[in-house]
Amino acid sequence: MSEKKYDIGLMGLAVMGQNLVLNMVDHGFDVAVFNRTTSKVDDFLATDEAKSKGDKLTGAHSLAELVSKLKSPRKIMLMIQSKDAVPAPEIALYPNNAAVDAVIQDLLPLLDKGDIIIDGGNTQFKDTERRTKFLADKGIRFIGTGVSGGEEGARKGPSMMPGGDPEAWEYVKPIFQAISAKVGPNHDVPCAEWVGNRGAGHYVKMVHNGIEYGDMELICEAYWLLKKALGFTNEELYEVFRDWNKGELDSYLIEITRDIFTVKDPETKKHLVDLILDTAGAKGTGKWMSQLALDLGVPSTLVTEAVYARCISAMKEQRIHASKILTGPSGTYKGDRKEFVDQVRQALYASKICSYAQGYVQIMAAAKEYDWSLKYGQIAMLWRGGCIIRAVFLERIKEAFDENPNLENLLLAPYFKSEVEKSQSAWRNVVKTAVELGIPVPGFSTALTYFDSYRSENLPANLLQAQRDYFGAHTYKRVDKPGEGPFHTDWINVREVEK
Repeated sequence: MSEKKYDIGLMGLAVMGQNLVLNMVDHGFDVAVFNRTTSKVDDFLATDEAKSKGDKLTGAHSLAELVSKLKSPRKIMLMIQSKDAVPAPEIALYPNNAAVDAVIQDLLPLLDKGDIIIDGGNTQFKDTERRTKFLADKGIRFIGTGVSGGEEGARKGPSMMPGGDPEAWEYVKPIFQAISAKVGPNHDVPCAEWVGNRGAGHYVKMVHNGIEYGDMELICEAYWLLKKALGFTNEELYEVFRDWNKGELDSYLIEITRDIFTVKDPETKKHLVDLILDTAGAKGTGKWMSQLALDLGVPSTLVTEAVYARCISAMKEQRIHASKILTGPSGTYKGDRKEFVDQVRQALYASKICSYAQGYVQIMAAAKEYDWSLKYGQIAMLWRGGCIIRAVFLERIKEAFDENPNLENLLLAPYFKSEVEKSQSAWRNVVKTAVELGIPVPGFSTALTYFDSYRSENLPANLLQAQRDYFGAHTYKRVDKPGEGPFHTDWINVREVEK
């Protein structure tokens, strides 16, 4: 009797890895698991939930054993952290992601041509570009897939954004689409679809995370305005976010924000949100998006401000010291409270539209730069369920790209143009009020500035170019001589002659 072969192997049994494994088994797939610390394999298999899966789940105590248990072509998914392995000198070009390189190096002698390695971690897309090419030369297929939704998503249905070797997708597709979140009228549209070649999947996941930074910052600013300008209690904030979640802002992040305002600390009986220190952390993907936006020359200003907002929040001791020295306006809003709440809602929605517009502009620029063929409407539907930024709003993005696949910017789509324009008065009043009351709203204000800049036929960059040419002979172009140039002026001598 031949030994049973399993559909897929997974290495890395932290909570995300364990939940993905259980999700796969629940959907009819046989899974073999491995972890560098082999006691984690035994501990996982000893849990009641794992034992209930019978022979559909098995463990391995070495990579060789894991590989030996898999059907051909072998599919091995890596859910590992950088601390789980040491660098492999041959291919470890990016030390921060050396763990995956080290495991690949260990796997290569064990695999046959056509086998598939899947990296499901939060990986820098350039590493995925590199690994896809490196492994293709050795006959191994590679997939770099974004996985969003956290621990709950991994167990109940994540959003998955795979890229890499397109030949590998057909072998992995049944598994990924079975375990992913489902959307649509009949809940049968999987939030897992091929994104594009090489690093495209991980790039789209990075932008997802950057947009997530922006969404969270905007929601926090809305909360702070209602709390500081109107003096809302947590009970009142709950009611506002409950109502907002019934309209165009209906989303996972608005939903959990609503719920946060109801939770009280068991020990003190006070609202827990008020007991949490106001210093925010970050894992780096938002910063990646901002850095890569600068490389591409695209203005992803909202995610950058969201990163900076977390940075300044971390300066708690300095802020405490500064608060005792520096002064500014304060007070509360004296106008119609109900009207202002609605204005904050409109400002939040308009700013959110600008944030997603910026994210898509960056994805488009990256697709051009790295030669990826992407389906932009489909990307929105990958985010429609399972992930942190899931929202009804994303269906509008899909509709916009269905109507115009060559859409340059979401702000130019009829629906988004209409929504932003009708929100302008409220949006501007919210930003003005925040400035007058000394309440920081970097997200709202940078989104409005982006909108005003994008809609401006002319900007003061003509003077900037003159300055650059004056001190550095960087040259400039002229509006009255299109197609000619570039031009340079000896500004000092011209000035002397005119004197």
